Amino acid sequence: MTFFKKALITLCIISIVSTSSYALNIELPELGNSANRLMTPKQERQLGQAFMRSVRRNQAVLTDLILSDYIQELGQRLVKNSDASGQDFHFFLIDNPQINAFAGPAGHIGVYTGLIATTETESELAAVVAHEIAHVSQQHLFRAWETAQNMAIPNAAVLIAAIALGVAVGGDAGVAAAAGGQAAILQEQINFTRANEQEADRVGIDVLAESGFSPNAMPAFFSRMGKANRVYDSKLPEFLMTHPISTNRTAESIDLASRYPYIQNEDSLRYHLVKSRLRVEAAINHEQHLVALKGQLEDGRLRLRDAKLYEQALTLLKLKRYKEAQTVLRDLIKKHPDTIDFVITLSQLDAQLGDPTTAFARLDAALQQKPLNIALNTVRADMAMKLQRWNEVIENIERLVELEVKTPSLFSLLSRAYGESGQVVTAHRYKAEAYYLNGQLEEAIAQLDIAMNQPRLSFYENALVDSRRKLFKAEKRALDDQIR
Repeated sequence: MTFFKKALITLCIISIVSTSSYALNIELPELGNSANRLMTPKQERQLGQAFMRSVRRNQAVLTDLILSDYIQELGQRLVKNSDASGQDFHFFLIDNPQINAFAGPAGHIGVYTGLIATTETESELAAVVAHEIAHVSQQHLFRAWETAQNMAIPNAAVLIAAIALGVAVGGDAGVAAAAGGQAAILQEQINFTRANEQEADRVGIDVLAESGFSPNAMPAFFSRMGKANRVYDSKLPEFLMTHPISTNRTAESIDLASRYPYIQNEDSLRYHLVKSRLRVEAAINHEQHLVALKGQLEDGRLRLRDAKLYEQALTLLKLKRYKEAQTVLRDLIKKHPDTIDFVITLSQLDAQLGDPTTAFARLDAALQQKPLNIALNTVRADMAMKLQRWNEVIENIERLVELEVKTPSLFSLLSRAYGESGQVVTAHRYKAEAYYLNGQLEEAIAQLDIAMNQPRLSFYENALVDSRRKLFKAEKRALDDQIR
């Protein structure tokens, strides 16, 4: 953790503890209390957006389209079968080997890639995500909002992100370590209580069962983590520090799961494809990895052969053996024509090898089934950019933005498309939005300054740019005030 980040967290926490008498009141609110007493839905959305800017500023939020699509698909499946059905949730991945997940305001739930790699079944992964969804649906984040209610939105977001990330990464990055004794008291106030954890387990198991996953996956994962608890001496896996597991908690989760009939749940192919993708990214020597995969594929007992073939194709791509990878991917897509992992990977490769017509046709066919899929639309727009079809890019991406799908990569694509089509002011404006979503306020303001200095700026463009510039500058001042 950088000195700046530590200082920011420390001063943020200390200012709250010293200026708000209620911050040290560790009496818990009723679990059923509504957060709407503290803020309106609009304010909560603004806090959630500011929270994500703080997370992106400090963590390696993954932009891999296939991985992001999978965790969104899994999360939304669980949400549909929870008490929060109909509420907005946003699931994202952090590129970090730690075993953990966390929930933030407005339904933002972060999952570490280390958690996916560690789970042995898709139901185990779903169990942890369902647990975090339960923390949101049961309003266990209420106290974090209560602590931040008298702060400006940007400052409140820094506080809550510091708590969420400090808890998730533990050790020196934790809020208590950053801010000393007073912050430790504040952290203890905001940490989920045993009652919160029990309720999240109970609700999470219900969601698992309703979603078609094995409810026994939660106690199974707890049991494995509990064994790890007895093995580690000093440095525990982060999951154990943020979700303490006792024999009683494991036993309680077994009892909760026993209320449901046994479910023989099969992992989805996509779960194993995602794990394959993560293994390839983590591999140090791709030549050696390819040799190991060849040996595994020659073993006729291999159950998940298609996932291993995909892993082989991805490894061949890393080694720039494109034609061999193309052959493997073509065989896979014949068997699984609707699997988005194969559709995107093969389409990108076809375009790279000089056959964009086939790539576009495949993506368009997939978009007939999923017209608003972010990954498919983004890949298609990126290909259209390379073919200088600027209007297609703009039409594709602006449709998503109008539906409140806003990510840095989408705004960057729009910026490039508008720039290439000669609409310079709009290009700088969208580039500013991309920087803003990444928490890069100085860069965002610089882009708007450039836009304001363009010749022949229309009244409408001037008003639009000036409005955003004032907002960004106000947020930067609020954050700068905390480190003075």
